[in-house]
Amino acid sequence: MDFTYLSKIEFPDDLRSLPIEALPKVCEELREFILNELAVNPGHLASSLGVVELTVALHYVFNTPYDRLVWDVGHQAYGHKILTGRRDAFSTNRKLGGLRPFPTPKESEYDTFTCGHASNSISAALGMSVAAQQKGERERHIVAIIGDGALSGGLAFEGINNANESPNNMLIILNDNNMSIDRSVGGMKQYLLHLHTGGVYNNMRARATKTLTHWGILNDKRRRSILRFNNAMKALITRQRNIFEGMDIRYFGPTDGHDVVELVRVLRIIKEMSGPKLLHIHTVKGKGYKPAEQNATVWHAPGRFDVESGERLTNKSDKPCPPRFQDVFGETLLELARKNSRIVGITPAMPTGCSLNLMMKEMPERTFDVGIAEGHAATFAAGLAKEGLLPFCNIYSAFAQRAYDNIIHDAAILNLPVVFCFDRAGLVGQDGPTHHGVFDLCALRPVPNITIASPMDEHELRRLMYTAQTNGQGTFVIRYPRGRGKLTDWRCKLEAVPVGKGRKLKDGDRLAVITLGPIGTDVAETIARVEKENSCDKAIAHYDLRFLKPLDEEMLHEIGSRFRNVLTIEDGQRMGGMGSAVMEYLADHDFAPRIVRLGLPDRFVEHGTVEEERKLTGLDSESIARQIKKLL
Repeated sequence: MDFTYLSKIEFPDDLRSLPIEALPKVCEELREFILNELAVNPGHLASSLGVVELTVALHYVFNTPYDRLVWDVGHQAYGHKILTGRRDAFSTNRKLGGLRPFPTPKESEYDTFTCGHASNSISAALGMSVAAQQKGERERHIVAIIGDGALSGGLAFEGINNANESPNNMLIILNDNNMSIDRSVGGMKQYLLHLHTGGVYNNMRARATKTLTHWGILNDKRRRSILRFNNAMKALITRQRNIFEGMDIRYFGPTDGHDVVELVRVLRIIKEMSGPKLLHIHTVKGKGYKPAEQNATVWHAPGRFDVESGERLTNKSDKPCPPRFQDVFGETLLELARKNSRIVGITPAMPTGCSLNLMMKEMPERTFDVGIAEGHAATFAAGLAKEGLLPFCNIYSAFAQRAYDNIIHDAAILNLPVVFCFDRAGLVGQDGPTHHGVFDLCALRPVPNITIASPMDEHELRRLMYTAQTNGQGTFVIRYPRGRGKLTDWRCKLEAVPVGKGRKLKDGDRLAVITLGPIGTDVAETIARVEKENSCDKAIAHYDLRFLKPLDEEMLHEIGSRFRNVLTIEDGQRMGGMGSAVMEYLADHDFAPRIVRLGLPDRFVEHGTVEEERKLTGLDSESIARQIKKLL
């Protein structure tokens, strides 16, 4: 692709050398580049299209990388990557060994902090700004860019609340597009919808502040007093209160986030002001590409597509396609809710991603999207359960890490009947280390009063969901992976399974293989292949543990007394996970087989396809086959 300006921009210094009149054309070219690249190498499209003008304006006004841009979530930052030395490598984005899926200081000095989970930008930027002040770096500017619904997260409010406690010059850019992946929800969304301050007022106040500071009349202490007086008078006259100015954070906006020249002008005015500031901009998610503007949820991460027609390209096959685990969850929950009036559904901003939207459409009064607020989702669910309802709280496994205390303190201690369904458990592929759901098993295993289960297939998911909603189960965790299973005929009869009981899938006399979760399906195929190749049909016994907690002690007693060699395989951290639980039980009961544990190593697993990640971590079929042969 040959562009007039973009082809000549290697780094932001090249951008800053252009006249301001060239910036709209730069934005046009940057948007076209993103569209053409993501059409063939899928990624997060709509969010990055929505902040093209903001990205260009920020790098044009601020002296990056000395000035720090702290991106929230990170899927807004493709334009940022392209303008900061990674344009020619952008075709490797999200691929094994290529550009990382989200900004990280491990990749570029222009990436200032870890991105992936929402709502951390304000706290991180505040820390950087306070550090700059304490180090005497008065000219260093720190900018937090928060959007896509991330302001609904509790950590963002904690950062805002603390923003005036220590001297800092942080600027918060609130990218308000009324979206996360689905539509934003909650009181903050409604508040922002009606919040406004006149442009004339903003400009007059900015110029007056700059002049008074230059004359030495306005210092930081006086500025705060004047700001508080100004806020009180404005609230009295207009009957409008501004939550940000109420916390002594200067508020500017809202401003058109797609007028790059106006953004540059506004940023230049407020750049030199001391103290914390917030610029509120309005943008359209998917801006500049009509299909994405019309359906930003679908085009958040659409996969491959044809730019001209807007047709999404899928791998078509005449064979019946197994459903995604999330769809089995959504269909089964709706089926259960029709029969059990106590059931309600909860999600932190992922109704489409976890398929709760199926129940939401039929039973809107019994489903709750609480926004990007996983901790609140867990405690809200506990409150519902305390008063007699039966909540199914669906959270992506990696994001459930943010609700760890809430699960323990608010659900488990009282053993409340909350069903936590952890979607995207295990390795998730191209989203990389911030999104792998691999810490849930080892994190929750030590917590009392929690049942932890992982279905091997879609039938088992349905049965476990049915079991979890029967009386007397208490706090119940079900984890399942991203993507599709292998069963096309998945609508089995809904019936309970005995809690704490596993299954012996195949008998054998030389080696016991224990698996937990969907990886067991692949392991079963590997076992069959190894036995066929080695002409030993009855050598390998295969057990599906099904429950990590409580353990099937009867099954483990059988394994400990019959086998000299035991192999455990799990799609989670090896340290403290299922293999560790098996080893502890056998040791505690005086069994001493040789135990080999396969799981994820003590390091963060980088991005790639799930198949590539399994090969890197020894969980692919060939690696498992080699280990089985060693133990036979």
